[in-house]
Amino acid sequence: MHGLDTLDADSNDTVFRDVIMLALAGFVAIVIMLLPHLNPPGKAVKTATPPGNVIVEIRWPETLDTDVDLWVQGPKDQPVGYSNQGGLIFNLLRDDLGHRDDISKVNYEVAYSRGRPAGEYIVNIHLYRNASGTVPIPVTVIASLKKDPGSSAVPLATTNIQLATENQEITAFRFQLSESGQLVPGSIHTLPKQLRAAGR
Repeated sequence: MHGLDTLDADSNDTVFRDVIMLALAGFVAIVIMLLPHLNPPGKAVKTATPPGNVIVEIRWPETLDTDVDLWVQGPKDQPVGYSNQGGLIFNLLRDDLGHRDDISKVNYEVAYSRGRPAGEYIVNIHLYRNASGTVPIPVTVIASLKKDPGSSAVPLATTNIQLATENQEITAFRFQLSESGQLVPGSIHTLPKQLRAAGR
């Protein structure tokens, strides 16, 4: 009698283990079948083309904790810069404060235009703050033109400016575009015009 109880217990244990193992195998099979659906393959994302037609960029050394400001003015429009970041033609898209509140090391500002209306464009740079104490501060200034959203930007003018004192504002260049959106030959010059005071 005692031997029959042992055989029944062993049979029950074997059946219990078999049921558990089958349930576990079924669960694993379901998980394996669901894996491809939990994280479907990514789809290719079309990259956005940079906005704007006239693109003005400035860059200065990453090692300097210096706040250099870009000021631009389009034809018959108000100056655009840190204190007035949007006009009818231009928008300042990046106002870089040097190392202050900056998770990147890049010292860079950029403004884009909506369209390319005919007339004069003015590009100024201004030294707002120089916490690094280094002088002069070299700044590269580039203006480019895109004829339409699908085309590549073509450089119009580029220069290197040296800023020496805080609150110094320098006209990097001025140029004119024709009615067809072309650079007017011989129109690039550096006759100074203050934009910051007018844009505040």
